[in-house]
Amino acid sequence: MTDAPARKGLLLPVLFALAATALLVSLGIWQLHRLAWKEALIARIASRMAATPQPLPDPAIWPRLKPDAYDYRHVTLRGRFDNAKEVRVFYTDGPSDAGPGYLLLTPLALPTGETVIVNRGFVPTPLAAPASRPQSEIAGEVRVVGLMRPPQSRNLFTPADDPASGLYFSRDPTPIAVHFGLTRVAPFIIDEDKTAIVGGWPAGGLTTVDLPNNHMEYALTWFGLAVGLWIVVAGYIVRTVQENRAASVT
Repeated sequence: MTDAPARKGLLLPVLFALAATALLVSLGIWQLHRLAWKEALIARIASRMAATPQPLPDPAIWPRLKPDAYDYRHVTLRGRFDNAKEVRVFYTDGPSDAGPGYLLLTPLALPTGETVIVNRGFVPTPLAAPASRPQSEIAGEVRVVGLMRPPQSRNLFTPADDPASGLYFSRDPTPIAVHFGLTRVAPFIIDEDKTAIVGGWPAGGLTTVDLPNNHMEYALTWFGLAVGLWIVVAGYIVRTVQENRAASVT
């Protein structure tokens, strides 16, 4: 007589476990989809970075470019550096023995009249002033090879720029263009490849790809929680059945 009430009492926890399992498994499957997407993204970035440099996209299509379509694309372009408008972006991930310093962002005037902001690379703090590294102030037409990058985003902890002293805290062409009154400026920047420069500074080719890929661990966590849930539920069911059988005997 007690089996029916016992089974009825187990119905709710079993239904809850089924619903929770469906949720946990769906989260695990979603993470597997994210894993496939992330691996494809990493492969695409690696392919773009290793590709033979192609000409910079025509300025006519710049307004329509989407970051996903051009980020890390290897390109080549020609122009003249406007060294008088060079700015610095605080940077701590330079060469390991160099300490903190700055990335040098310099407008490159194209023959067609447009301007592209070029991240020429890293200089340590003692070489922040152009006078301390005159060999880096290249005059005349140059060929630049590098990677297209979207503007660097800001967050609540990003300090305010100090245009008066040429100090910025994000690699964003817009505030630089506004400060210097530049027009027809590319909505992206170019991270220049490592280039042989007398004196060695700035050091280019420091673009990093930091894309955390923990999706497999997350998927296994969700699937593990689903298994753990049923271990708990199974234990509860066994204990409840045993208790009811003991009660029916007495």
